[in-house]
Amino acid sequence: MCGIVAIVGTGPVNQRLYDAMTVLQHRGQDAAGIATSNEGELYTRKGNGLVRDVFQQHHMLDLKGNVGIGHVRYPTAGCDSASSEAQPFYVNAPYGICLAHNGNLTNAAELAEVLTRDDRRHLNTSSDSEVLLNVFASELQRLDAARVTAADVFAALSAVYRRCRGGYAVVAMIIGQGILGFRDPNGIRPLALGRRDTPKGVEWMLASESVALAALGFKFVRDVEPGEAVFIDEGGRLQAQQCVSAARHTPCIFEYVYLARPDSIIDHISVYRARMRMGDKLAEKILREHPDHDIDVVIPIPDTSRTSALQVAQKLGLKYREGFIKNRYIGRTFIMPGQEMREKSVRRKLNALDLEFRGKNVLLVDDSIVRGTTSAQIIDLAREAGAKKVYFASAAPPVRFPNVYGIDMPATNELVAAGRSVDEVAKLIGADWLIYQDLADLVAACQHDDSQVREFDTSCFSGEYVTCDVTPDYLARLQAERSDAAKSDQREHRGPLKVVGRS
Repeated sequence: MCGIVAIVGTGPVNQRLYDAMTVLQHRGQDAAGIATSNEGELYTRKGNGLVRDVFQQHHMLDLKGNVGIGHVRYPTAGCDSASSEAQPFYVNAPYGICLAHNGNLTNAAELAEVLTRDDRRHLNTSSDSEVLLNVFASELQRLDAARVTAADVFAALSAVYRRCRGGYAVVAMIIGQGILGFRDPNGIRPLALGRRDTPKGVEWMLASESVALAALGFKFVRDVEPGEAVFIDEGGRLQAQQCVSAARHTPCIFEYVYLARPDSIIDHISVYRARMRMGDKLAEKILREHPDHDIDVVIPIPDTSRTSALQVAQKLGLKYREGFIKNRYIGRTFIMPGQEMREKSVRRKLNALDLEFRGKNVLLVDDSIVRGTTSAQIIDLAREAGAKKVYFASAAPPVRFPNVYGIDMPATNELVAAGRSVDEVAKLIGADWLIYQDLADLVAACQHDDSQVREFDTSCFSGEYVTCDVTPDYLARLQAERSDAAKSDQREHRGPLKVVGRS
């Protein structure tokens, strides 16, 4: 769930990359990085923390050039907080290439072995983003061209698509040449293209979400298609090519449930409208299963669930109230490393308004339930604030399977709904009753006639992986490498961290 951005401008792009990354900060709070190019020279700055923490004024002044890429990261593959894992990554041959990546390669381990054994490339980290960069660099180097052209880029990417599997959206900068953006053949991870006309000429921007384009005054042109590559040279000339003959359009449905900002439009689907329809569908199910309910008030779990919760209240003819005040300086809890840290952060993050709970039967609405940590503690907060009964509704179906395409849900045994019935989950989190959205209703809520999206990646709900290469052995290895226990062990045995980028 990282955020990526790239700009080819007619003037310095450092400030605009920074601004775009702050707009995309919800997609990752672990690390941030920017790389720019000026007259064939590379300038970089990256490190751990929020965008505002990584970049100071003197760092921004050092980031020269009219072309650049940026990245905000939360950890899925690789170590969870090593500064060496911050992106963009760089290789000096051929030409000098920087790359930033959102997603996850499902065959990264095999690729890494081939790169070191056959392509004679050295990998410095365990990040699949560095693997992807080196695969692209290796294929581009095979062409042995003195100066790269769009045709060279597309030819190299055709080979990358043949070698790499998984979900990914990528921006890359070829030093002195231009910017590249491409998206996986299934369109799992999003990538939007924008344009801005200025007196000095046209400017182009690529970003994970359309809201970043709008914030910087770029007009949304279109989404990059699954399996498509877009190359923009430093003069602002854009060329695009479909590099995969059998592309399939299956965007990640969890983008609409939780990841994306509500003011974004992904694959012609409004995230806000999708969440409204989720609320409508959820209310209909509540009426079917609990027609004689005694709910007094509907309260959202801030922030993502507000849109759905408001629709639930309207459909049920109930009061909608804000019952929790959020501390906005605490990161998203389900992506925090370690169960103990997640548990501590919930109470720092939310405070209950007693007057909205005291003596009432409340329906709490959340966007989803992943590990159950947040849900259980929020229900405790509601009871401590005086609620008589606490009902809980999820705008998404039960999360029972790992997500392997770039969201931190790696271990089945850490998912509260895995192997449990709805009643068992309700008991575990302490709800008087619990209701989940049906998967068919979630899909219907996200579909829109203008989008032409007919299917989604629903793997974390259905266990059906669109890349068709996710085996039980792979999931077991993923759990061993990326579970809370594995990450804790990595932190305990990690050596001193290296300082990365310009200081």
